Formats: sequence, structure tokens, C-alpha cells
Amino acid sequence: MIGILSLHIILPLLGILVLIFIPNKEKSLMKVAAIGFSLATFVVSIVMLAKFEIGPSDMQFVEYAEWIPQWGVSYKIGVDGISLFLILITTLLTPLALLSSWNSITEGHKGFLVSMLALEVGIIGVFLSLDLFLFYVFWEVMLIPMYFIIGIWGGENKIYAAMKFVIFTMFGSLLMLVAIFWLYYLSSEQFGAPTTDLLMLYKLDLPYDTQFWLFLAFALSFAIKIPLFPFHTWLPDAHVEAPTAGSVILAGVLLKMGGYGFLRYCLPLFPEATIELAPYLISLAVFGGIIYGALVALVQPDMKKLVAYSSVSHMGFIVLGIFVLNQQGLQGAIIQMVNHGLSTGALFLLVGFIYERRHSRLISEYGGLAKIMPFYAATFLIVVLSSLGLPGLNGFVGEFLILVGSFKSSIFFTTFAATGVILAAVYLLWMYQRVMFGKVTNEKNSGLNDLSLREKWVIVPLIILIVAIGIYPKPILERIEPSVTNLLNMVQSNSNGERINISPDVTPVSPERN
Repeated sequence: MIGILSLHIILPLLGILVLIFIPNKEKSLMKVAAIGFSLATFVVSIVMLAKFEIGPSDMQFVEYAEWIPQWGVSYKIGVDGISLFLILITTLLTPLALLSSWNSITEGHKGFLVSMLALEVGIIGVFLSLDLFLFYVFWEVMLIPMYFIIGIWGGENKIYAAMKFVIFTMFGSLLMLVAIFWLYYLSSEQFGAPTTDLLMLYKLDLPYDTQFWLFLAFALSFAIKIPLFPFHTWLPDAHVEAPTAGSVILAGVLLKMGGYGFLRYCLPLFPEATIELAPYLISLAVFGGIIYGALVALVQPDMKKLVAYSSVSHMGFIVLGIFVLNQQGLQGAIIQMVNHGLSTGALFLLVGFIYERRHSRLISEYGGLAKIMPFYAATFLIVVLSSLGLPGLNGFVGEFLILVGSFKSSIFFTTFAATGVILAAVYLLWMYQRVMFGKVTNEKNSGLNDLSLREKWVIVPLIILIVAIGIYPKPILERIEPSVTNLLNMVQSNSNGERINISPDVTPVSPERN
């Protein structure tokens, strides 16, 4: 019998198979089929959420099958509190992104829909994998459809943006592959037989020097994906050139693969190196992510590029939460990955809606839209307030927990990180004021239609979740907490329980090196 987790992979693959046999002239049927299979995958993830047990920190719904037994490679997948909601946000955003592209994709419909479903397979596979080889396969599978989505259905500079995305990602992936081979060799030495089973690899006893180099190899790949400064330059190009649906998945889910990689691989596999290098990653997160991303967003004339740089800033908060290495910070980082997917995904959708009407993303081209498109203006305001962290909306929950966790470890870093909240309010509200308020000075805007029924079906579910999580985040936090506690225990126990200090004026406490 097919397990509930495998269904998350099989249903989109089945959708691809069905699409292949639908004639090219049946465009509407292809769109309905793709949305139908993605919705079916979302329903399965809701069932998974309903069956997920609150309390246990172990992996749930684990499925195992031998794949290449002579190499110690298996098909092993599972889910815990860390990956649960990342899978849910993926299966939610995919059908919404497909529905949003109903009119915007004018050619190559079958290829686009196949690429979107293949992208969903790759991303979900990354979040489910409990085998290092399987994880790497899905990590690379994701790259191919995203390349086509940007390179074929993107804007004027789509080839440049697609190639830049591939080159950056492949560079990090190759270093990670070398690290995987190294771990594979070490597992053979310590266990008597090679294995890529992640839960077995957690038991490896690695000297500090080995952890250091392996951590750097994995961390570089994850830092590029997040992306952290100075590896961020691919992101604005990819966002600006990608079609709206591609930008939604890119910002809403794909960037989270980097944060998830840190949580699932770097922290438990290389705890000593994690503690030693945490201050440096936090510095990058605060100054090269939160502050730099916000300042660059502040001067953007293009709405889509502004949202892209805001992602750099918000992902900096997530990295900060991960590497303060305490309960509040880690819980905040995980829920903020979900929140960022909702709010930034919604922002890209809203920018895409206006672009379809005017074919311009320049802020200077607009003004007074609130009078012409009141429903659009209202939803845009809610999403903007969510993104800047207004209390009562989802963005506040994650940022508050991250800053609380950061404050417990370093007042210095927390002070600078908090300025990112202020800067977010500046660049987002200033952009909103210029686009929505004032007089309608551009005649091209005077006849614009408000959101259609289809567009409301796309955006309203995200608005509901933005408000619901902001008011009552407990259902998410109580499912995350046991896994975070278990992760912290793994880091502390494997690093001899040394106290963690990330203050810049204090030499980082390093565990006894082997």
C-alpha cells in the first residue's frame, strides 16, 4: 500500500503523465488537470496534518524501501515538526500559483504545467528525504524545472537570469556532493558498511576539523539557496525575470530549502562546527541579510525587485533564528519560513495581478489605485502589514520569537536586527503609499478593473491564513516544539553540552576538539 508521504510525490508525477497525453490544443483541460492534481496533493497534506501526533519528536509516517542496497542507499522518507508545515506551504502555493497563471502564460502551456508539477516533486522530496543520496537527487531535480520556468516563460533577460540561477546553485551543490561522498566514506569506517541513512549518520563521531570542512561545504550550498550575502545576486534577477507563478514558488518555498538544510543537516551532523561558526553566520544574517536587503529594497523603483530584496532581508531573520541555537530562535525561524512563504508569495501574486493589467512594475507608473481597485488595495495593505511584522498578523509571530531568542544570546546583534523591522516598515509602506494613494496621474490606470473572481480565489486563502496564524499560532508552534527540543538536545549532547555564546565581544565558546 502506498504511504501518505509517497502520495505527495506520486500525485504530481501522475499529473505530469496525464498532461503528456492531453492534446496541446486542449489548453483549458491541461490547466484544470494540473490544478486538480496539485489540489489533490494539498488534500493529502491536510490529511497528513490531521494524523500528525503532537508530542513525539521522532519522525512520523516513515516509509522505507531498499533502493541500491550494495551502496547502502535507500528510499527512506519521513516527516517531523520541522518539515511538516514546509510541505503544507508547498502543496498550498502550487495550485494557487497555477491558478494565478491561467491567463498570463500564453504559449507552451503543457511544458509550463509539467515544469511546475516537477518542481513541486523536487521540493517536497527535499523536505521528506531521510536518505542523504535521495535528498541530493531531489535537490538537483528541483533545479531543472526552475531553469525552464525562468528561461522559457520569463521576461526579457530570462536566459541570463536562468543561467545565473543554475551556475550559483550548481556550484554549491557540487561542494555538497563532495561532502556527501566524504560522509559516505566515514560511515563505512565507523559502521563497517557504508550508508546514506540520515538517522544513522547522526550517530557518526566526527573530529572537529572534519566537521568544520563538512559544515562549510553543506553551508555554502544552503547559503546560496537562502540566499545570504554575498551569494544573493542571483535572486533579484531570477525573481524579476520569472513569471509570477515561478516567483511565488521561488520566494514562498524554494528559498526555505536553504534554511531547512541548515536545520536538518548542518546542526545535527556537525554540532561542534555549528557552535564555533554560529557567530559568523549570525553576522552575515544581520548585516548582509536583514540590514543590507532592507536598504537595497528601499531604493528599488521596481515593485517586484523591491519584494525580491525584502526576501533577502526576511531570510536573514530566519538564519539569525537558526544560529542563536535556542528554543525561541529555532521555533521562530521555522514558523517564519512558513509566514514568509505566505506573505511574500502573496506580494508576488499581487504585483503579478497589476502587471497583467498594465505590463509595468515601476512604482512611478502608478498612484491612486485605491480609488480604482479598492479590494486590491485592501488585500495589498494586509499583506504589506503582514510582511513588516504588524502584531495580529503572521509575520509578527516569527520575528518576535526570533528577536527574543536572539536577545537571550546577544543584545548587540538583536539591536541591529531590530532595525530591519523599522526599515521594512519604511520601504513597504512607502511603496504602498506611492502606488495606492494620491491622485490618478496616469490615464492608463483610470480604467483598470479590480480583482476578478479567479484572482480572489488565489489571494483570499492566503489572507485568511495570514490573519489566522497571527491571532492563533499555537497549532503550528505545538507541533514544531518537540522537534526543535530534540534538535537542540542533539546539538548540545554531541558537542559535550558546552554553553553557547554569540556575543561579538566574547570569544565563541568552542567544545573540546577531538
